[in-house]
This record gives sequence, structure tokens and C-alpha cells, in this order.
Amino acid sequence: MFAWAVLSFIGIYWLPFDAPSAAACLFAMAIGCFANWLKNRSFHCAITGPVFLIGGMMFLLSRERSPRVNTDWVWTFVLIGTGIAFLLEWRYAKRSASQL
Repeated sequence: MFAWAVLSFIGIYWLPFDAPSAAACLFAMAIGCFANWLKNRSFHCAITGPVFLIGGMMFLLSRERSPRVNTDWVWTFVLIGTGIAFLLEWRYAKRSASQL
């Protein structure tokens, strides 16, 4: 939440990071995932952090440069990447409850 607030504040002066932009939301989610991975070593965050970062960069580049990015493809990439991350965690990551 703090990362999104900071990025939204930056968005006051630099429009690609305005509060409701997809780039700001995905960058904030990436920062949250990286922080969660560093603190808790959540398996899915090791995958979703880079996925959100790539998605945010694609939206940012789309707003700043002339080549347009098809947002449907970016959101499809983000959704599939997130789904794969959670499926891999569910299937392979060790759970603390099973170690008791």
C-alpha cells in the first residue's frame, strides 16, 4: 500500500504513474512481492514479483513511447504468470503446517 501511495504521489508530477494507472498498480504489486519474498520467502512471490515488474514496464513503455502495446496481451501474461506461480507453490513449496 505504501509503495502504491509513493508511486501515486510521483504520478502527480509524472502522468504515467497516476494513481489508477496499470503501471503504478503493477509496480506497487511487484514491490510488495519482492518485500514479501525477502521477509517470508514466499515461493509465489519469487515468480509474481518479476511478472508484475515486466507487466508494469510494458504499460509504462506503452504510455511513454510511440509503439502501442496490446493491453489484453499484457494482462493475459500477468494472469497466466500469477496462476502458474500459485499452482507451483501449491504443488511444490513446503508448508509449515506439514512440517509439524
